[in-house]
Amino acid sequence: MRAVPTWIDKVHDLHSPPSIYDLAFKPDGSQLIVAAGNRVLVYDTSDGTLIQPLKGHKDTVYCVAYAKDGKRFASGSDLYDYYTHNDSIQCVAYNPVSHQLASCSSGDFGLWSPEQKSVSKHKVNSKITCCGWTNDGQYLALGMMNGVVSIRNKNGEEKVKIERPGGSSSPIWSIAWNPSKDEHNDILAVADWGQKLSFYQLSGKQIGKDRTLTYDPCCVSYFSKGEYIVMGGSDKQASLYTKDGVRLGTIGEQSSWVWTLLMGTTATLNSHFLSLIFSTVHGLYKDRYAYRDSMTDVIVQHLITEQKVRIKCRELVKKIAIYRNRLAIQLPEKILIYELYSDDSSDMHYRIKEKICRKFECNLLVVCSQHIILCQEKRLQCLSFTSIKEKEWLMESLIRYIKVIGGPPGREGLLVGLKNGAILKIFVDNPFAITLLKQSTSVRCLDMSTSRSKLAVVDEHNTCLVYDIHTKELLFQEPNANSVAWNTQCEDMLCFSGSGYLNIKASNFPVHQQKLQGFVVGYNGSKIFCLHVYSMSAVEVPQSAPMYQYLERRMFKEAYQIACLGVTDSDWRDLATEALEGLDFDTAKKAFIRVRDLRYLELINSIEERKKRGESDTELFLADVYAYQGKFHEAARLYKRTGLESRALSMYTDLRMFEYAKEFVGAADPKNTRMLMSKQADWAKNSKEPRAAAQMYLTAGEHLKAIDIIGEHGWVDMLIDIARKLDKAEREPLAKCAAYFQKLKHHGYASETYSKMGDLQALVHLHVEARHWDEAFSLVEKHAQFKDDVYVPYAQWLAENDRFEEAQKAFHKAGRQSEAVKVLEQLTHNAVVESRFNDAAYYYWMLSMQCLDIARGKKEEMLKKFKRFQHLAELYHVYHSIQRYTDEPFSSHMPETLFNISRYLLHNLTKDVPLGISKVNTLYALAKQSRTLGAFKLARHAYEKLQDLHVPSRFQESMDLGSLTVRSKPYHDNEDLIPMCYRCSTNNPLLNSQGSVCINCKQPFIYSASSYEVLPLVQFYLDKGIGDEEAVSLIDLEVPCIDRKAAQLERSQSLKLDDGTEDIEEDPFMAKLSFEQGGSDFVPVVVSRSVLRSMSRRDVLIKRWPKPLQWEYYRSLLPDVSITMCPSCFQMFHSEDYELLVLQHNCCPYCRRPIDEPN
Repeated sequence: MRAVPTWIDKVHDLHSPPSIYDLAFKPDGSQLIVAAGNRVLVYDTSDGTLIQPLKGHKDTVYCVAYAKDGKRFASGSDLYDYYTHNDSIQCVAYNPVSHQLASCSSGDFGLWSPEQKSVSKHKVNSKITCCGWTNDGQYLALGMMNGVVSIRNKNGEEKVKIERPGGSSSPIWSIAWNPSKDEHNDILAVADWGQKLSFYQLSGKQIGKDRTLTYDPCCVSYFSKGEYIVMGGSDKQASLYTKDGVRLGTIGEQSSWVWTLLMGTTATLNSHFLSLIFSTVHGLYKDRYAYRDSMTDVIVQHLITEQKVRIKCRELVKKIAIYRNRLAIQLPEKILIYELYSDDSSDMHYRIKEKICRKFECNLLVVCSQHIILCQEKRLQCLSFTSIKEKEWLMESLIRYIKVIGGPPGREGLLVGLKNGAILKIFVDNPFAITLLKQSTSVRCLDMSTSRSKLAVVDEHNTCLVYDIHTKELLFQEPNANSVAWNTQCEDMLCFSGSGYLNIKASNFPVHQQKLQGFVVGYNGSKIFCLHVYSMSAVEVPQSAPMYQYLERRMFKEAYQIACLGVTDSDWRDLATEALEGLDFDTAKKAFIRVRDLRYLELINSIEERKKRGESDTELFLADVYAYQGKFHEAARLYKRTGLESRALSMYTDLRMFEYAKEFVGAADPKNTRMLMSKQADWAKNSKEPRAAAQMYLTAGEHLKAIDIIGEHGWVDMLIDIARKLDKAEREPLAKCAAYFQKLKHHGYASETYSKMGDLQALVHLHVEARHWDEAFSLVEKHAQFKDDVYVPYAQWLAENDRFEEAQKAFHKAGRQSEAVKVLEQLTHNAVVESRFNDAAYYYWMLSMQCLDIARGKKEEMLKKFKRFQHLAELYHVYHSIQRYTDEPFSSHMPETLFNISRYLLHNLTKDVPLGISKVNTLYALAKQSRTLGAFKLARHAYEKLQDLHVPSRFQESMDLGSLTVRSKPYHDNEDLIPMCYRCSTNNPLLNSQGSVCINCKQPFIYSASSYEVLPLVQFYLDKGIGDEEAVSLIDLEVPCIDRKAAQLERSQSLKLDDGTEDIEEDPFMAKLSFEQGGSDFVPVVVSRSVLRSMSRRDVLIKRWPKPLQWEYYRSLLPDVSITMCPSCFQMFHSEDYELLVLQHNCCPYCRRPIDEPN
């Protein structure tokens, strides 16, 4: 630390030199205001030029202050142009935030701001000597002659009062607030003439103890960041202190008292502008760097791990030395020796080992394991840690550089450079210095290589010179160097810095440069330790440049050593590649391991194995290396030179470089031509040239690969051409062709191919898959063994397409009768579950007909199924209308039809109710239609039945209302609705407990399949011995006969006279039957041949059931009523209803038989 005068100006006056009582900087630092006598002087701080003298005061100016915005300043003996005090003004201070001005005199102080017209003054009981605002401008501290510090707020009210122990005998002469923003509290420094320096918080609490001074302080001032304090006074010196009050030293001496100091400026009678220069105090050993901080602390930094540890000495640190686990710190009155707690290289905990309590004057300090070395100009002294001087060396010239170069404990060696150019080596246990060499220029910096065979010197001309220590020969020299360091891990590498550049030199190669600010102080591996201003940093420097310099000379092992210091991955790869090409497999292997290149490691391992087996052809090894590196032409030339053309051929074909491969085909095995074509085809396929690849495969005889490409791209013309050219014995390629034809929907070509192969089963499957049933059937006719392969899928296809009759026939032909029934049963079940009752009725009818068709084998079982399915078909057909009426908002049926349907359904639901049919819906429909048609008795009965069932909520309200309203109606049914038996003319109840038969004659009613009215039909049976054909022929005769009603009437009214005359045969349909009401025996109508002859063909309807069922005969008793019977399902309809339904649906509404289909 030293102070350098920037400029000095001696203030002159007419009578005597005036005293300078105060100074003030303009906030930007460009001007200095000086209170000199009764004048205010304005200086330019850059060169000390007097800009302007101001003469506004009549008396002595005691104080000046500048506003923080730099727009105005104030001076005081009396305040010019604004206001005056009764006594002389002792000090002024501007608020740093609000620009409020405080001016203090002997008896009061005033507060003024530009926006105020008046000045508020406040009386005090003692003379104010100094004042100062806190950093936030909230409080003003006043120092007084009576030893009191009064802290006031912005309104002048006293908040804190600090009384110094000396009272009026210790007047407060100077105060200053710490400007640091890092402090948590405002800290006030107080200097009094009791020769004490004290520190207080804003609350008035003292910080630490009083610091004793040896003089009366006149001024105290903080540095701009608060890290140091400068003080001056009666000792005629300007002294530097830490922010805690520890004296660091003198920064300037004067011939009289120092009245004012301000941030590096001191003033007595003269004005001195000084610049403070803080020297760097530090020490370095390998990766540990120790340096001074805040003048009293030592920080040890580990340059690799970036760990730091702070050692507080609380005194001025003058010198620092570090070596291995030792740290020496020189203080003004002692030297402290520290050691590490452990031998761990990363340990950063130091403890005091020894204290040498003596004052030493030295230029340089060095520490060893057991000694400290003091250097004072030409003298070197070696002291033990107990302060005993063991050795002393006197040099012939000033010592410029000293460094510990290692050695066993107690016998370390020192490298010493002198001003006269001599370079010495000294061992601490040897009283004699050894001269290594002597040069003509002064030594500035030194370093020795790790093997101690080379010495690097930087001289006073900034030249780096490197010597061989043993021969004293100058190996080389480089200009523009200010410091030098050898690499501790590589003997032939050093670096030096200078002119803003870092220079790295390896062996005798040219220097590699890169930009770097600062001084090089160490070089370890790839890290360079650089000191820039006051900070030390470890710079990672890739060693690429020196490595490539070694590679250029094919010095692979040396290049590998350089690379180990630190290079990039690409540099490692270049090293590996160069070493591999140079056939240095050991180095190449190590380098490829670094970059984890398994591919090249496999190559090196294979070469090493071949060498172990006795191969020694380096050209062949190099050819393999070139091939791996992509230098294929060079590799091919080497393969050819070594007589291994086959390897070149294989390499080029693998690389799809077929034009080059053809050059080596002639000399190789002829089979390689086909192999080359095949590989070329593979390449064409992968490079999206499939047509060319297919042609190449065909040329190479690879038919399967060619067919795959052609088939995948759908080139049918090429495919059929191949299929026709192939021999029928080549079944695999032909089968693949046929498969692709089948996939591409070219069944004709596939059929042709399968026929060529003679594969009939595949041909059958082809026709089945393509749904070419005619071709399949023709094959089955010739080859019956494929019957199941055709008819079973055909039947399934028919069933899926709702062609059940054809499906049934197909199942019959395939012998799969049970499967036909199962398919239809499943479809029927699905229709019921999905509430498609019309479809369900149709499917059940189809099932019944299929059962009838196959009843020849299992007659009884199938006939039972036939009757059950017929019954279910009728029920679902009827319930379809009920379901639509209850679930849909509108109905297409007349009320009479719904009424009849409901009654019919209830008559047939006396036993089990089939799945899906709702009795509630049926009764609900019957109740509503009965009420509508006037059948109130039946309606009430239906509502009563509904009360016993679970009724859906959507019907509940309507049902309750209907049940109530029907009770207001008469308890009888409309007589027009009462059904009559056409055989016995008996009126039947609307709901018959016996079912759909007459209660009197038990004759079953025949219903219309559309309106479900009772048709005037009576079933009759043939007399024994009459066959169906004979019966039909007799009916077709239509023999005329007399009117039977007239004959009966005549016989009942006339008397029979001739008993021998033949009676007219009685009509069995018109005969009076002697049935009792409610009788249980049913007497069917049986007709003879004569009755058959007398019947009209128009009155007879015949259900011509196929075997094994018998035909059923019905006669219409009302010939005027036109009745139509469906020839397929044998359901009866009123002719008008049937015709209308056929027009609507173009088919039978029951069996869906198309109207144009022949019977």
